[in-house]
Amino acid sequence: MSILMEFVQAIPHTCSEVALALTPIVVIFLLYQIIFMRMPRRQLLRMITGIVYTFLGLVLFLVGVNVGFQPAGTEMGRALGGSESKWLLIPVGLVLGFVIVFAEPAVAVLNQQVASVSGGAISTKLMMGVLCVAMAIAVALGMIRVLTGISIWWIIIPGYALALIFMKFSPNIFTAIAFDSGGVSSGPMTATFLLPFAVGATEAIPGRNPLTDAFGMVAMVAMMPLIAIQLLGIIYQFHLNRAELSAEEVASLGDEDDLDDTDSTTDIASAQDVNDAQSPSPSEEAIHES
Repeated sequence: MSILMEFVQAIPHTCSEVALALTPIVVIFLLYQIIFMRMPRRQLLRMITGIVYTFLGLVLFLVGVNVGFQPAGTEMGRALGGSESKWLLIPVGLVLGFVIVFAEPAVAVLNQQVASVSGGAISTKLMMGVLCVAMAIAVALGMIRVLTGISIWWIIIPGYALALIFMKFSPNIFTAIAFDSGGVSSGPMTATFLLPFAVGATEAIPGRNPLTDAFGMVAMVAMMPLIAIQLLGIIYQFHLNRAELSAEEVASLGDEDDLDDTDSTTDIASAQDVNDAQSPSPSEEAIHES
């Protein structure tokens, strides 16, 4: 019963936070509706219903992650950090980073929008797979920081430098998607589960400071999609260039075959003309016989 009361007691505070976050959006929508859009009543009711569902969904989601996931992440980190097999933090973080992307609501929305805008060229499965791998690597790097105590600068500076270099070679659409992916990947699940997981691990490992060794996880989670999505764009551009080059080679071979056929036809016609010129006409044959 006490566990249920913890969730119930968190509802009022969460409702006020969600209401504060949604109020500016609702006010702007109402102003546009009154001044510019003037949508039909049916469409307006659908919008209002959607806002109500969004409010309720965010309240339930945030209560769940704040009251349920956050303590669970902290306890998991403490248990692994305090055990003799501290190295398990790396593979466990790898798995957690891979699967937690599926729970991020903003990631699903972004993937659907990318698939719609690109006409299916960048599918939701491809985007989800790349983001899962990127998140797994980011969390594993965070756990390496927790175990070794290395400074975050040794990861962040080379990572963002590599992302900036990739911008020169990656198509623009992949660069834009990469930066948006970095934002949506570091969503509420990362802040309420992965970060407490790192904090709990640093609290259990002697000589580690949560302020310097755990915080920074969100920064790495936001960084890795920049690298992964742009790398995907570079690979995509490479295969596209190869396909275009192959098509040009096939077209050039086809032109050479046509030219050879034309030359063969011309040679045959020339040989026929020579034979016609060398063969005597009927009148010449008659004179020769007489």
